[in-house]
Amino acid sequence: MIGGFAQSGHLHQPPSDCPVCGVKLHVTRLGCESCGTELSGRFASCPYCSLTAQDQKILGTFLVSRGNMRELARELGVSYPTARQRFAELLERLGLEAPPETSGRTATVDREEILRRLAAGELDLDEATALLG
Repeated sequence: MIGGFAQSGHLHQPPSDCPVCGVKLHVTRLGCESCGTELSGRFASCPYCSLTAQDQKILGTFLVSRGNMRELARELGVSYPTARQRFAELLERLGLEAPPETSGRTATVDREEILRRLAAGELDLDEATALLG
């Protein structure tokens, strides 16, 4: 492996958390593949750099479609509610949106709405299960 590239030229996805203790990892070393120069220190991290390939696909499709959730659903091959749910989960992982409220009137209304949509055939069982949590 040279400069983060496997010999095939494929760039590996770095872990975001320590595999030993689970604490968030920080970038402390950078290297130039061309001349071999290396810098060490503590560098700002990028929340987008640790996205999985699936998360990158979701975000890329969302941006290219200028926020069109129907296009995102079509590209992912899922229903509209599932696409919305996956995008909401991505926003949560990026720390851009708080997890949904899990208690109180709002959660009850959402649960009832999901069950209503399941009964009406607007959602299948897997989608409803995912939305319910």
